[in-house]
Amino acid sequence: MSKPTLVSNQNMPDIARRSLSEAQDTLDWVGMSQVHQPLLVKDGGTSKAVQAKVQVYVNLADPMAKGIHMSRLYLILDEHAETRPLTAAGLKMLLGTILESHHDLSTNAFVQFEFDHFIRRRALISDNQGWASYPVMVKGTLINGEIVLELAVEVQYSSTCPCSAALARQLIQQQFEKDFGRTGEVSVNDVKAWLGTEEGIKATPHSQRSTAKILVNLTPDLDEFPLSDLINKVEEELKTPVQAAVKREDEQEFARLNGENLMFVEDAGRRLKSALLEDERWCDFWVRIEHHESLHAHDAVGVFTKGNEKGYLPIP
Repeated sequence: MSKPTLVSNQNMPDIARRSLSEAQDTLDWVGMSQVHQPLLVKDGGTSKAVQAKVQVYVNLADPMAKGIHMSRLYLILDEHAETRPLTAAGLKMLLGTILESHHDLSTNAFVQFEFDHFIRRRALISDNQGWASYPVMVKGTLINGEIVLELAVEVQYSSTCPCSAALARQLIQQQFEKDFGRTGEVSVNDVKAWLGTEEGIKATPHSQRSTAKILVNLTPDLDEFPLSDLINKVEEELKTPVQAAVKREDEQEFARLNGENLMFVEDAGRRLKSALLEDERWCDFWVRIEHHESLHAHDAVGVFTKGNEKGYLPIP
C-alpha cells in the first residue's frame, strides 16, 4: 500500500485566519484553561519546580476575525517555561509576548498559574521536619497597556473559640468546688493531681481547622514573587499554623499555642489586616477567613480588603 502524500503547510487550510464576510461581536477572552505545565518558580532567591495548571487568553477585538491562534498561546507558554523561571518580571514579559503574537487581533492578554507550593517546616519542639503544602495562584493581566500582577495563597491554621474556652473553664471551676468545696484547705499536691485527671478537666474548648485565603495586588516595582514571605507572615501573625511532623512534645506545644491564641474569626481577621497594611509590597489585598466549625454544621467567615476607593470589593 502506498503512503499518503503529505500536504505542505502552505497548502493546508487555516479556517481561523479567514476573514468574516461581515462584522461579528467581539469577545472579552478566548484561549485555553487546564494547561498542564511543569515550570520553575522563583521564590525570593530560590527557584522551585512545580506542576502548574495554566489559563492563557487574549481578547478577540477584531470583529472581522474568525478566531485567535490557540497554538501560538501554547507554544509561547511552553517556551517561557522551558527557558526561564517564573518571576514577576518574567510574567510581564510573557504577557507582552502573548499580546504581540496576536497584535492584529487582540489588545489584552491574561495568564494564570495555579500550583502547590511546598515549604520544609521544622516541628515545634522535636528534632523532626516535614513538608507543608500551600495552594498558590499567580495571575497577570495586560489590559489597555496596563499590567496588573496578583498573587494568592491559602494558609491553614487552628482556631480555638474564646467563648468555648470560657465555658470550659467555668465547668472546671464548678467541678473543683464540688470535689474540694467541703474540705476547706487544699494542698498543692492534691490540686496538681486533680488537674491531671479526666474528672478534673471536666471540659475542653472546641477548636477547628481554619483557612486564610489571601489575594494581593503586587506593586509594579517587584521583580520576584514573595511566596514564602507572604505565607510566613500569615503564619507568624496567627501563631497556630497546622503542623507537618508531630511527636507528643510537639502536640503539647501546639495545645499551648492554641491556649495562648484564642480567636474568633474577627480576631484572626484583625491580626492579618494589621500585618498586611504594614507591608508596602501590596497595592491592595482581599482576604477571606474561614473557621470550619466543629460546634456548628456551618462555617464562621470574615472578609476584608485594604479599602482602596477603586480597589478590591469586600465581596465574600
